[in-house]
Amino acid sequence: MRMLSQEEEADDGKEVTWEDQQRINTFSKLNTRVRSLAEKMNNLKQEKEAFDDLAMELELADEDQPVLYKVGEAFLHLPHHRAMKRLERDQAHVDEEIAKLTGVVDQCEQDMKALKVELYGRFGSAINLDE
Repeated sequence: MRMLSQEEEADDGKEVTWEDQQRINTFSKLNTRVRSLAEKMNNLKQEKEAFDDLAMELELADEDQPVLYKVGEAFLHLPHHRAMKRLERDQAHVDEEIAKLTGVVDQCEQDMKALKVELYGRFGSAINLDE
């Protein structure tokens, strides 16, 4: 942290209009949404890693033995080939979710960048939109 100089601290007299406040609010909402989506993406990536580990384990497993496969909060005994199909479907679903969330995050970040340009252009150093 640093202390502001008197020139930086001085109010330049710019009045915040209703439209400016709406832009600031929109930026804040987008920033909160990006953080929330990033957390969801991290969870999905961990789930994907678990599925990848499971796929390796199933490749080494005996095909004649049933596999305990977790569905929700329960475990089911599935034949090896059905467990592999189920695993592939679950992996594809996680990949789709990650791709969808990545697209939403990218769009939010583009919108935030446009708002930053507008707000910094209007208020200069009197506003801080960085984390």
